Amino acid sequence: MTTTVTPARAPTPDSHGYPTRRYDLVKEFAIALGVTTVLSLVLAAVFSSPDDRSITMSGWAAADPADVVATAAGELAGTTTSATYGAPYNHASQGQSVLGMRLQKWGGVGIPVSSEGLVLQPLRDVSGDPALTTALAGWDAMSRRQQVAAATAYADAVAGAPDGKLAGISPSPRFGPVPVLAGAFLTLARSGGLEGALSSSGTFYGGDQTRTMLLLSDGAYLEDRAVADHLGGDQWGMMNEVGNYPGQPWMWLYTFWYQVKPFSTSENADAQVWLLMMALTVALALVPWIPGLRDIPRWIPVHRLVWRDHYRRSRRGGAGSPVGQKNSSSSR
Repeated sequence: MTTTVTPARAPTPDSHGYPTRRYDLVKEFAIALGVTTVLSLVLAAVFSSPDDRSITMSGWAAADPADVVATAAGELAGTTTSATYGAPYNHASQGQSVLGMRLQKWGGVGIPVSSEGLVLQPLRDVSGDPALTTALAGWDAMSRRQQVAAATAYADAVAGAPDGKLAGISPSPRFGPVPVLAGAFLTLARSGGLEGALSSSGTFYGGDQTRTMLLLSDGAYLEDRAVADHLGGDQWGMMNEVGNYPGQPWMWLYTFWYQVKPFSTSENADAQVWLLMMALTVALALVPWIPGLRDIPRWIPVHRLVWRDHYRRSRRGGAGSPVGQKNSSSSR
């Protein structure tokens, strides 16, 4: 007599002859969700970043009033980073280029921002201040050359003030109305009204933070805070997150190039890194057609580890052979 024995856990073939196996998807999902939740909580407790408060204009004014005044004077003089950046904010420069291509200029001015307007527009909305009204009228009566000269002179005086004390700056007719404008700007920032005045302009619904971020980045306070938290450009930037904690791993490839030459010392680093990343992206898409590069999986067969069950079944007698389906026979 012949007896056929099939293992209890072996997959059974369906009507088409393919191996099948029963699974409880709800149970597997619940287990996976539970494990993922526990791991997330544990890793968040060990590696999470500090929840620092957002930097505000009022906080900036309280922490470094001299920097607020110096930034306001620089905006009026047109010497800040945003004032000389070019597209998409203004036409002040050609912008970055790579291989002779003026990529920044080609983009055009899509977000027009006047660095002078960063200071004057919020001040013009202030009412009930006769000294400010007079200073604004005096500023408008000056030629652009006179405005630049007065703002530059006052910015230099603020930079040279002993211990950054604004009270130590001696009055001078060379400054024109700039001290009054800068002082009113500092007062507006301290009151918390500056942030609202900047974010409410630019879009119908308000909430546009472009002007706020440009103004903060034109000063020294934001950069100093970033460097203190290991977020400077030469510290891998936001790749590190606050306090040198592990950051976004998917950004390392892009951020890496800013840390090495020639990108780390180039004025066109943004355009150069972008072009390099585009070239790497195209190369990745064309891997199946690049001789030598497409043969790496055959030289280093890591895929055989992933598909080891498939190759094991193939060696036993065909790719479609189900695992454990071999029958054992005995005769009596």
